[in-house]
Amino acid sequence: MALKATSNEVWTATIDDRAGGAADVLEKLASAKVNLEMVFARRTPEQPGRGLMIVGPIKGRKAEQAALAAGLAKSGMMHGLRVEGGDKPGLGAKITRALGNAGISFRGLTAHAIGKKFVCNIALDSAEDAARAAAVLKKI
Repeated sequence: MALKATSNEVWTATIDDRAGGAADVLEKLASAKVNLEMVFARRTPEQPGRGLMIVGPIKGRKAEQAALAAGLAKSGMMHGLRVEGGDKPGLGAKITRALGNAGISFRGLTAHAIGKKFVCNIALDSAEDAARAAAVLKKI
């Protein structure tokens, strides 16, 4: 099975680093029936008491309005790439080596395998990097 790579917009928010801080944002999106494919949240040690949330994709006007109301904003500095396909040993190494050989540096990467399939989300610095990465990874 060939890899499927799809660019997507990344939305981010600064959230409170407390129990329920992430839920406050996600509940607003859920109320608007926004269907997310990816959610990432972490503390920001450089800002005690705060955290970072990254979500995507946000599709449609109603979803965008809900995201804005929840404190999220489109990130102009981070561009997402969703990669999916059949899982096999060494695939993470193959993906990161292909990006490295193409001179593409990524901001972040997360990958999960479920059964015989995997999905990987890669954060890149520009839309151009995301397009180049998609082209490279579709050849694996």
